[in-house]
Amino acid sequence: MSDMLTLEKFEEASETVKKVTLETKLVYSDYFSAQTGNKVYLKPENMQFTGAYKLRGAYYKISTLSKEEREKGIITASAGNHAQGVAYAAKCYNAKAVIVMPTTTPLIKVNRTKSYGAEVILHGDVYDEACAEALRLAEEKGYTFIHPFDDLCVATGQGTIAMEIIKELPLVDYILVPIGGGGLACGVSTLAKLLNPKIKVIGVEPQGAACMKESLKEGKVVTLPSVNTIADGTAVKTPGSKIFEHVKANIDEIITIPDEELVVAFLDMVENHKMVVENSGLLSVCALKHLNVKNKRVVSILSGGNMDVITMSSVIQQGLIFRDRIFTVSVLLPDKPGELCRVSGVIANVNGNVIKLEHNQFVSINRMAAVELVITMEAFGTEHKNTIMEALEKEGYRPRLVRTNI
Repeated sequence: MSDMLTLEKFEEASETVKKVTLETKLVYSDYFSAQTGNKVYLKPENMQFTGAYKLRGAYYKISTLSKEEREKGIITASAGNHAQGVAYAAKCYNAKAVIVMPTTTPLIKVNRTKSYGAEVILHGDVYDEACAEALRLAEEKGYTFIHPFDDLCVATGQGTIAMEIIKELPLVDYILVPIGGGGLACGVSTLAKLLNPKIKVIGVEPQGAACMKESLKEGKVVTLPSVNTIADGTAVKTPGSKIFEHVKANIDEIITIPDEELVVAFLDMVENHKMVVENSGLLSVCALKHLNVKNKRVVSILSGGNMDVITMSSVIQQGLIFRDRIFTVSVLLPDKPGELCRVSGVIANVNGNVIKLEHNQFVSINRMAAVELVITMEAFGTEHKNTIMEALEKEGYRPRLVRTNI
């Protein structure tokens, strides 16, 4: 593997992956450009055939295996996207694929992996536990193991993204890349620096799984005691040891993102770009506002878009709540005819839209003095929400914000 991560190998990989990848042209974002004061472009790898960039590294890696290695069968561990990449690539070479996935993997990723003909084994709560099982099975059954990120050949395949970005936008200043185990960051940053050392490559991790940032801080690969993030594709406790020195040499900075920002970013992507991007893929979008630069050409790599509809609906709901576009208040009013109509009128007069009402007559013994009305409503945002609250206050209702549960 010592001959990997060279310009020649990146060029070879770029030609190889063209056989199975879709062209993901950069998308200029008026919305994020206006928000940040930079020229922001999105690299939509969520639009790849398997829904993520992982097909690049998996296919290139399998293309380099010997016939004997492929005939043994291929095994890997993955939270989902690498799984689909390996399953699809193995199918292209008529090789058996066994994929070990954490038990927490979204159903859509499990089913799509199976649809490419792979055998799926669910094991462990996080990627690291699934990987340990895959290595055990490789030893026991003689399978050829393909690591999802700690493999220089796989990283070379992932780095083809940088080749495409720079060909399309030669004057790019910043590339933002999500980090789980570090394979994508390794490939992208290494090739970007080979082609133009002035390009800044920024890694982005979830705060609840910032294994690479912690490792770079310590100067060596470290294992986090636990991970906790909604970005399941980057929920990794230990970054790759083989790729670590390359990341250390070529990544300029790492930004960490709290889960709350991912939720809001999902809403932004759906509403402004009509694109579904999974939480890990949104890390590079969230990082845009953390960059302390202006008037730069910035590319955010959207690493994947494989999200199950249940998670999607939950994220949208939470995003609306975080943006104050849905909120709930409790008001007390006398239990007499006309009061419900009166409070509804106050809300309607300031363009609030009631979506749910709960009427509790038993909040107080004195029903004439206090009946609780819990109102969930839509607003245009924080300013409009405050206007509604002020209107209710003015009418003497003393509204109290409560946790929204819709």
